[in-house]
Amino acid sequence: MHMRKIVLSLVGSVTVVGLTTTTISGAEDAQAVFKKQARVTEAQARSIALAKVVKGTVKSSELEREHRKLIWSFDIATPNTRNITEVQVDAKTGKVVATQIETPTKQVKEAQSEK
Repeated sequence: MHMRKIVLSLVGSVTVVGLTTTTISGAEDAQAVFKKQARVTEAQARSIALAKVVKGTVKSSELEREHRKLIWSFDIATPNTRNITEVQVDAKTGKVVATQIETPTKQVKEAQSEK
């Protein structure tokens, strides 16, 4: 009986590792496809986004599809505030498509919903 538990535990662990690897690989594949479709590089989009937030510092960036648009999304911190300004730049045209301020409370809620 003890050996059966060990075998079942190992099979479960291998399955979890396999699924995690597949998910990560799928995400990496999606990013490769997105980068081929983007006409605006991350560096160009970063400059465009930072021009919208005075004295801002990019904390994170992501190339994603949102509302049927391929966008570069940047979370930008500013001095003397805990708010984050999210700036979204169209990855094909370079135009800013959205800017919004996220309070610490909203940031926590967003992080929880992404889990």
